[in-house]
Amino acid sequence: MGTNKRGLIMVYTGNGKGKTTAAIGQALRAHGQGYRIYIIHFMKGRDYGEFLASHYLPRWTVVRAGRDVFVDREKPAEIDIELAREGFAQAQKAIFSGEYDLVVLDEIIVAVDYGLIPEQELLQLLQEKPAAVHLVLTGRGASPELIKRADMVSEVVAIKHHYESGVPSCKGIEY
Repeated sequence: MGTNKRGLIMVYTGNGKGKTTAAIGQALRAHGQGYRIYIIHFMKGRDYGEFLASHYLPRWTVVRAGRDVFVDREKPAEIDIELAREGFAQAQKAIFSGEYDLVVLDEIIVAVDYGLIPEQELLQLLQEKPAAVHLVLTGRGASPELIKRADMVSEVVAIKHHYESGVPSCKGIEY
């Protein structure tokens, strides 16, 4: 889709809020230009706004590969590993299917950091992806190797967050 035949690898990382929001914005921009969009949320099982909105958007698929719980970084539950692995297989299928122009792997960087998905498998996917498919990866803690392989990396820096003043998560803002 578009005039650029080379699919880019774009990374949104850092400790600040807004990585998924930036990726969804990128997907919405691409959708407006006729791209076919596939988004997979790793480690997230909640009905996020973008998941609910996807039902109204043609050429827009959003799936979940996680539960609506926090994953224990030191000792992830077997179900969390299984869901991440199944999600990674789904993502690979979408990337190689020829059905999508832009694929968002939301929180995949965290899934790799938590050991749910081996980093080498992600790096191999980046190397083997079809040339025209754009990939967007999100999550805090992008490794130096992932940063090296990406075409674009933006770091979201936490300066201030309403959680700090006791404001709870807000429907439509956090999810």
